[in-house]
Amino acid sequence: MILNLDDCEAAARSRLPRALYGFAANGSERGASVRANARSFERWSFVPRTLVDVSSVNLATSLFGTPFAAPFGIAPMGGCALFAHRADLALAQGARERGIPFVLSAASSVPLEQVMRAAPGSWYQGYLPGDETRLGALLARLRSAQVGVLVITVDVPIASNRDLDRRQGFTIPLKPRLSLAVDGLLHPRWLCGTFARTLLADGIPRLPNFGGEATGRPIIATPTAAARSDRDRFTWAHVAFIRRHWGGALVIKGVLSADDARLAREAGVDGLIVSNHGGRQLDGAAAPLDVLPEVLEAAGGLPVCLDGGIRRGTDVLKALALGARLVFMGRPMLYAASVGGQAGVEQAIGLLQSEIKTSLALLGCTRIGELRPFHLRTA
Repeated sequence: MILNLDDCEAAARSRLPRALYGFAANGSERGASVRANARSFERWSFVPRTLVDVSSVNLATSLFGTPFAAPFGIAPMGGCALFAHRADLALAQGARERGIPFVLSAASSVPLEQVMRAAPGSWYQGYLPGDETRLGALLARLRSAQVGVLVITVDVPIASNRDLDRRQGFTIPLKPRLSLAVDGLLHPRWLCGTFARTLLADGIPRLPNFGGEATGRPIIATPTAAARSDRDRFTWAHVAFIRRHWGGALVIKGVLSADDARLAREAGVDGLIVSNHGGRQLDGAAAPLDVLPEVLEAAGGLPVCLDGGIRRGTDVLKALALGARLVFMGRPMLYAASVGGQAGVEQAIGLLQSEIKTSLALLGCTRIGELRPFHLRTA
C-alpha cells in the first residue's frame, strides 16, 4: 500500500535491479550530504496557531507569471529511461496534469521537442559547455521548441566520486556486465515492463538533449572528444552571454553560497534553486535548507527555490516558511514513475498535495502566502 513518498521508494526498491536502485538512491563518497539533507528538516519544529478558520485551504502559488496548483515541482533527473518506459514523458505529463512544474534534464532520453508538445510549459535544465557557439545553437533549439524557463545547473563542472555505484557495477556511460544482467533477470517486472519494452519500442536509450541538434549518443557509448560538454570551462562570463541571448526566464541551480547568489543577481538571472544536487556531487556540501536564509538575503528579492531532502508535506512547509518560493524533488517522483508510470507520478503528487494541505491547516494557515519564519523554531 502506497500512502506516502517513502512507500514509493520501498515499492521501487523491490521492483528495480539492485544496481539501478542504488544509482538513484546513493550519494557520492560516504553519502554525508544525502544524510545531511534529511537531517536539516529535523532541526526545525513548528509553532502552530490555533482557533483559525481552516475550512478552506488553498495551495496555489505562481512563479515567472505561471500559476501552479501546489508549491512544489519535479526536479531534473538524468537516466530516467532506465527506470520506466519513456519515464521523461510520464514525469512531464504527470506534472502537467497535476498543475506543477516539471524540469526536463539535458540527460533525458526523450527529445525535448516531444516533451514540450506533450507537456507545454515544461522547463529545460542544461549542463552547459563553456563554448559560445554551442551555447548559441542550444538556445536557438530551446526557442524553437518554445521552452520558457532555462535552468542552468552549476554544481557539476566534473563528475563526482560515486564509489557505491562502481562497486555495484554501474557506471556512466553504462557498460554491459554479467552482474548487471543477472541483477536484471532477478527482477522480471522491470525486465519486461521497462528494459524489454524500451528496447522493442525505442532501441537503446539515447541522450538527445545536450546540444543544438536532436541527436545523441546511446547511453552505452563513450562520448567522443567532440561530444564532451566542457562544463569545467563554464563560468559567469557564459552566464552573461546566455542572459544577453535568452529572453525567457533564467534560473541558476546548485547555489549554496551567498556570494554566488549576489553574482547571480548581478548577472541578471530571474531565480535561484538552492541545491547540493541531492548529495550526488561534493560530499559534505551544506544542506540547502541550512543555507537558505543567507542565500535569500543575498539574492535581494530574486525568487529562491530549494531542492534536496523533501519527502513529506511538512518538509515542504518548513522550506516555504523559511522563504523558499517553491521546492523541487527528484528521487521520490522517479520511484513513483518506476512503479506506476504516469499514474504513479500523479498518485505521488496527489499524496504530497494532501499532506501539505493537512499540515498547513494544522499550522493555522489557509494559504501558502501566510507562512512565515515565526511558524518555526529550532528544535
